[in-house]
This record gives sequence, C-alpha cells and structure tokens, in this order.
Amino acid sequence: MTEANGFLNGRLLVVAFEGWNDAGEAATGAVGTLKDLLDVSPIAEIDPEIYFDYQFNRPTISAGGEDGRRKLEWPGAILYGPTTPAGAGVPLAVDAQLRVSGTNAGNIYLLLGTEPSRSWKGFAAEILDAALAADVGGIVFLGAMLADVPHTRPISIFVSSDNPQVRAELQIERSTYEGPVGILSVLAIAAEEVGIPTLSIWASVPHYVHNAPSPKAMLALIDKLEEIIDVVIPRGDLVTEAEDWQSGIDTLAAEDDEMAAYIGQLEQARDTVDSPEASGEAIAQEFEKYLRKRGDGRDGPGEGRPGPDGPRPA
Repeated sequence: MTEANGFLNGRLLVVAFEGWNDAGEAATGAVGTLKDLLDVSPIAEIDPEIYFDYQFNRPTISAGGEDGRRKLEWPGAILYGPTTPAGAGVPLAVDAQLRVSGTNAGNIYLLLGTEPSRSWKGFAAEILDAALAADVGGIVFLGAMLADVPHTRPISIFVSSDNPQVRAELQIERSTYEGPVGILSVLAIAAEEVGIPTLSIWASVPHYVHNAPSPKAMLALIDKLEEIIDVVIPRGDLVTEAEDWQSGIDTLAAEDDEMAAYIGQLEQARDTVDSPEASGEAIAQEFEKYLRKRGDGRDGPGEGRPGPDGPRPA
C-alpha cells in the first residue's frame, strides 16, 4: 500500500455521482459499498428543489416500512461522515471481513448523489462549504466512462490530479482531456480553488454492455482506491459477481459472430498496447489505425475513447 503522505494524512472525501460520470454504475457502486461497510451517518444533504429537474431526474417510489406506506425517494446528494471522526481504524485481525479497516478508516467521508441538472456553480459551492465545515483535507473523485475496451481484459484505470503536490506524492499524471465535462470536473476545479487537493480515479467500461451494471469495473475502482488511500476494503460477493458478469457476456458473444469478432479486435488493440515491446509511438499508431477502421464517430455523453496514455475522463 501507499505510504502515508501529505494527501493522505487528513480527512478524505470520496465522491461519486449517478449519471454522466457513472458508466455501468461502477463509481456509485464503489462508494455505496463503502457506505455499507463504514460506520458513517449523514452530516449534510443538498436540497433537491434547487438543483434538479424532476422531468430529467425523476423521483422514485418504493414500498415503505412496516406500516405499508409507499415512500418517495428524491434525487439529491448526501455527505456522510464517520460516527467517530478521525478515530483509529479497526485492527485488521478483528473485523477484516466485515468492515473497512486500516490506518485511514476513521478519516473517510463520502459524498453520494445524482448529477444535478442545473445551477452547478451553486451546487459546487454548497458541497465545498459542507466539506470545509467537516475539515476535509482531500477529495477523491470516482468516475466511470464507456470506452472501446474488451470485457475480457483487466479494467483500465486512470488516476490523475490537477494538484502538483498530489502528483509528486503519488507519482501520477495530469489529465490531458479537453472537452465537455461532468459535475466531477466542476467540483474538482472548485475544490482546488479553495485549497482542497483532489485526485480522480476513472474506470473504462466496455460500451457494448452499457445497459447493465458492471461489477468488474466497480471492483477495479475499489482495488485502486484501497491501494491509494491506505485502507482494506472487504470485497464480499463482488469478486464472484464480476466473474459472473464476464461469463455472461462471454455466453452472449459465443452466440453472436459479429459481436465476437468485434471483441476480438478490441482484445488485439489492448494486447498491443500492453505488450512489453510496445513503444509510445507504436501504441499511438495502433490506436489511430484502430479508430480509423472504426470510423463511426460514436462518442455520445458518458462515452470516451482510450488513448495512448490511458482513458481520458471528463
């Protein structure tokens, strides 16, 4: 695991939003897993009336409690904090299979919600006011995008930061992406402007299975998050679910020659990039050739294409 450093020494806020930034529900699934495993409770909640268009993000209805009444759930965003802030993590041998543990376990805050549909500047200001009030010292954003990647290979993970100190401490890159962005980028820039360093972790999800949750991408995000923030996160049934997800797609591909051929092309491109002898120029040329061959211009919201230096998230 990464040794303790400036970015990790304080309280860390881990953030994910449903919507444009959450292909395969991987990012919100990872933060939802943390919420279930950590001893946290809500400390701040965004008023949905201000930031959401209910015709775009509709409320949902579900069965209620023991009285049988049905309950409405509104889109929004909730900040969760430890019940005992800054407490020591549970020793690994005591509860390693049931709870998040390790040096930083008592310093993890969570923000989980739906990407707002309006007033993003005000939304970001309100979120950061709550983070500052909680004395958050660093923010980790989780995202997932659809990309031309094969489901049969390890999920591509790209870690970046706009903060030079964080990049130096963790030996990571700065994103070179230019183009439309989601709420994660808006929050990240606003956080840096008020002095909170940030880090982004993005997973690439195969675009041809975009209609279903991707436990394999969720697992990859959790793996990388665990490595960076110095905690141990129980996986529960997630490993088995990821294996079942891949097996299910394998079955579908076996029944569809066109899909199988397309996946084979993606595998060839990925293996070329991952090969030990591949130079940066060779990788770039291979991707340019591959994208020319595709040539269908598909790049809608939430989609991205892998580049020579990894996914390029918004």
